[in-house]
Amino acid sequence: MTEPETEHRPRSTRSGPGRILVAVYGLFALSAGARAGLQLVTRFDEAPLAYLLSAAAAAIYLVATITLALGSRASRRIAWIAVGTELLGVLTIGTLSLVDPAAFPHATVWSGFGIGYAFVPLILPILGLLWLRHTRP
Repeated sequence: MTEPETEHRPRSTRSGPGRILVAVYGLFALSAGARAGLQLVTRFDEAPLAYLLSAAAAAIYLVATITLALGSRASRRIAWIAVGTELLGVLTIGTLSLVDPAAFPHATVWSGFGIGYAFVPLILPILGLLWLRHTRP
């Protein structure tokens, strides 16, 4: 007797632990966006690069939130790009902020690899990429 054939469906990026990932990305999009928005409006002249980088991080978090929540084939491709860009950004800015602290007189979300956010900005894209790989069709 053979086992009945069952349809194997890939897990959605928004199911199980993916829900938590989407929620954390959403929280970071909101918090980084609010912080950057306030800094850009009230203190742009103090550290424009840092504040623009924080705004860029918020935008990337927002794109990751939306694309992970949608989970379609097209949105997964965009999520790979967004989360990969996020990892590249946190590694680059994190390294530069330690090597040349004068270049970043005010912290960004990614300064010191996200030390101001308990290193979540460093851990989050790694988890995001692992989740995208785990749920690939």
